[in-house]
Amino acid sequence: MEEKLAIYGGSPIRKNYLSYGKQKIDEDDIEEIIKVLKSDYLTTGPVVYEFEEKISKYVNSKYAVSFSSGTAALHAACYVAGIRSGDEVITSPITFAASANCILYCNAIPVFADINSETYNIDPEDIEKKITRNTKAIIPVDFTGQSVDLDAIKEIARKNKLIVIEDAAHAIGTKYKDKCIGSISDMTVFSFHPVKTITTGEGGMVTTNNEEFYKKLILFRTHGITKEKDLLISQDEGPWYYEQIDLGYNYRITDIQCGLGISQLNKINDFIKIRKELVKIYNEELSKIDGIIIQKEELFSDTSRHLYIIKLELEKFKVGRKEIFEALLAENIGVNVHYLPVYLHPYYKNLGYNKGLCPRAEELYKAMITLPLHISMTKEDISDVTNALKKVLNYYRK
Repeated sequence: MEEKLAIYGGSPIRKNYLSYGKQKIDEDDIEEIIKVLKSDYLTTGPVVYEFEEKISKYVNSKYAVSFSSGTAALHAACYVAGIRSGDEVITSPITFAASANCILYCNAIPVFADINSETYNIDPEDIEKKITRNTKAIIPVDFTGQSVDLDAIKEIARKNKLIVIEDAAHAIGTKYKDKCIGSISDMTVFSFHPVKTITTGEGGMVTTNNEEFYKKLILFRTHGITKEKDLLISQDEGPWYYEQIDLGYNYRITDIQCGLGISQLNKINDFIKIRKELVKIYNEELSKIDGIIIQKEELFSDTSRHLYIIKLELEKFKVGRKEIFEALLAENIGVNVHYLPVYLHPYYKNLGYNKGLCPRAEELYKAMITLPLHISMTKEDISDVTNALKKVLNYYRK
């Protein structure tokens, strides 16, 4: 206890708390929301379709379908891909639980492939090792915003007749070999949670170039109900007539949210530029601190970074990650950890998943810390983070 008090006892590096991530809302955003509130539509109206069109144009996909959350979008993508009971779907363990939960929603089986220990993205070689005759799809995750090796993954999918559902919740604005994320995989899922590059409050999107997937996605988010004459099973009884032709959900987003989304999308290039500048400063400053490993950058990825993660060389310190994490919080640096490997959550353990399944993911988890990264940050904020790291790591250094 005395050792902790020694570092906590002095004045913290910062007077105010620096959060690890947050939205930036300006007057333009507020005006767009007010405009919707004064309109005839609040839920699914013209602004939803406008937002979808703008996202589709931005990522260069043929179609875009919005949802109430990124999780709902993942669920929809799995369902329309035909994932059902007994199917296996391969995904990464270093991700938010939704990347695997969406597989369970379809009564299918998540299979976890290990990560590359330097880039932290899913390892294509391990994907191949995990394929069985029951494998239906791959859900690679563009972790921290860095694109996965899509050529390698698509080739694996082609050889094994699998569908690729790219979880790009972190990666809107990222490019893979000059192609926009959202235009490459069979389906790509984005999230617009407040800590992401742009926000709608809550919300998600699936982009695709497949017309059949597009039509099924539309149905899935609206209870499986349609008014489209070419989809009706029975005789059309009039302009009012609609039918439920499949089992779907109420996964609709609102015009209010999409008004905010359009305003945010108008500024996305500026947001990405700021994020890239902050990441560059982080890389330069943290490379000077002994005991920190920086996430290796994928050469094929022009990355819009959502998270900034470091790995601690714990053998160089007297304490573990927990003590270092708590000391940084005491300096008012809003650190976080992304993520506990999904299969180590109690729910997944109860399903029969065991420790040791993905050794590289587990090794990373023990030593990783997420540093603050959002567009309201300044160079001075970065200095506070790096100075706090120097202070804490030097104190605990062997």
